[in-house]
Amino acid sequence: MRFSAALLGVLALPALVCAAATASPANFAGSNLYYAAGLSSSQRATLLKGLQSANMKVLRVWIGAQSGSQKGTSIPAFPDVEPSTVCNGDTSCYNPQILNMLDDLMVDAKSYGVKLLITMHSFNALEANDVYGQRWGTGYFYEQADAQAAFDKRLQYIVNHVHKTLGKPWKELSDYIIGFEAENEAMIGKGEAYIQAHTSWQCDRAATIKSALGSNSGILVFTGGESWVSESVQSAWLQCSGIDVISLHAYGVGDFATSNLQTYVNMAKSAGKRMIMEEWGACYFSTENNNCPQGDVLDTDTRNSNIKTWAAQVNAAGLSWLYWQVLPNNDPHEGYDYEIGIGEASWGTLQAAAKNAYSTTGAFDFSGYLS
Repeated sequence: MRFSAALLGVLALPALVCAAATASPANFAGSNLYYAAGLSSSQRATLLKGLQSANMKVLRVWIGAQSGSQKGTSIPAFPDVEPSTVCNGDTSCYNPQILNMLDDLMVDAKSYGVKLLITMHSFNALEANDVYGQRWGTGYFYEQADAQAAFDKRLQYIVNHVHKTLGKPWKELSDYIIGFEAENEAMIGKGEAYIQAHTSWQCDRAATIKSALGSNSGILVFTGGESWVSESVQSAWLQCSGIDVISLHAYGVGDFATSNLQTYVNMAKSAGKRMIMEEWGACYFSTENNNCPQGDVLDTDTRNSNIKTWAAQVNAAGLSWLYWQVLPNNDPHEGYDYEIGIGEASWGTLQAAAKNAYSTTGAFDFSGYLS
């Protein structure tokens, strides 16, 4: 989301074992909460109990500075891992505060059967002039070798962060982490032509993460998505050895159509990649679903119908999904409002849709990464 400035008889047994081994995988569901690092222990408990009640298995979180109230959630201010300058590998320069906060979250999350998908940067922060934006802007950051080298050092630092309680680096914590991605919606503000011209940036960052993880880490590398489905699936990314999962982001109703999604599912399957609907949501307002800054309130029955229908369409395409976003508090209905607070009017519908994902057949097997 870009919101900142913007699974008889003895003679029959072998056949049963074979059938079990080749059974089709089930889809799963999860949620996003970009500022989850800042949640208090009670807020984490509320969120994670809610996710568990919906059988949601993955929570996507971001690494970046946050402060004040986010979507009605009061959190303390905390800095980015590079708060004031590009650290470029200087370990004394990085601030591990947000990583330590995520250490607490991932331990709690595991107790509720939830794993983290960790986004290590966001175009939102770049566009808002974080240390990378200040030094290179939104263009040179993706184009210049020194910017890429410095950013790779950030990715390596994060993957190698030693968990403050478990005493192991994150790259060894596959019981807690399902995956990493370099950046949320990389290059999204530059336009699709720019993304197509700079696909190597994503491939190179994935290679950096994969190298840092080492072989057999049990942790996947995701792409982080783009504005809509076709933009999220670049042919070059289907060929990148470092990329394990193509992340789809979509809010346009047409993108949710099963027939549309199956086209891209087939592309990923042919390339030997996994794919997930990493971001989608149902607008609270009566405006177009992909243009949801404000407007008249959509009646609850219609919104609930949208959630149920679109989740079913995504599932029918064989895609697991993460909703944008489940909140541990009531939704204040701020701009670009897709959020649903636990216990609110549409929560039961989303909860049922998430549970239903497991009764649908997935095109991609994530089972080994969820348990």
